[in-house]
Amino acid sequence: MPLLLLLTLLLGQCQRPEEALPPQPLLPKDKMVSLLVQIHLTEARVEATNLPADSSRALYRQLHKDLLWRQDVTDSLFQRSYRYYAVHEKDLDEIYGVVIDSLTRRKELLNAPKPAPGTAPPADLPKWDK
Repeated sequence: MPLLLLLTLLLGQCQRPEEALPPQPLLPKDKMVSLLVQIHLTEARVEATNLPADSSRALYRQLHKDLLWRQDVTDSLFQRSYRYYAVHEKDLDEIYGVVIDSLTRRKELLNAPKPAPGTAPPADLPKWDK
């Protein structure tokens, strides 16, 4: 009986996969949001080019690589961080909630009536648009 109790306590202390420690370094959620917004915009731009599939894949890969380079993020850091957040579905849901809101807001602003020349842009533009 004491052995069973000891095993139960030891097993209870083991870390489950869903409780894995975050990789170090890990991209913060706000950085992931910013990258994912830009990645989805890049995908849309490439799709709009109507290039053949192999050309559009090559273009997308280059633009993706350039985006990560401009943000000073390695591909491996991005992949590791994305995998971590994907395992933690609540975090990924939260991140994609903000991504979807950001993309929806951008679409609304693009479809909004254009202000008269010389007027100031709306104050609630996302920071990357200012």
